[in-house]
Amino acid sequence: MNGLRSKLRRLNYKLKHDLSIENIVLVVAVIMCLTWTYQSITAMSRNWTLTDRLATANRELALLDLEVETMELENDYYASDEYQELLARKHASKQLPGEHLVYLPENSNAAKNKHAVVASTKEQPEYSNFSKWMRFLFP
Repeated sequence: MNGLRSKLRRLNYKLKHDLSIENIVLVVAVIMCLTWTYQSITAMSRNWTLTDRLATANRELALLDLEVETMELENDYYASDEYQELLARKHASKQLPGEHLVYLPENSNAAKNKHAVVASTKEQPEYSNFSKWMRFLFP
């Protein structure tokens, strides 16, 4: 209990004798600087968040504009005479005068494999980078 009393007496003495106008101004200035720093960081964080939200909204808007443009182009295509003719040919078996339908047989295996990529059975040796340069410079 005596230890606590002595500490309180020392604190009371310091407050009475060491508390000057300069110290009070210094403490107020430090508190104001800390408050200003905290508020600045808070404002920057808020601006960052709002900028991110704005960028996201702009990307979504651009995507929606692209979708609207695509749908408008599709609607124009569906309303065109070319599409109407293709649809009539497909579903109603319509044809132009002088056109004849030709049925072709299935492709043979030779025709199917004509343009197939043939795997190379000869393996190329793997050279180091230095060896490649030497082969390039001194063939």
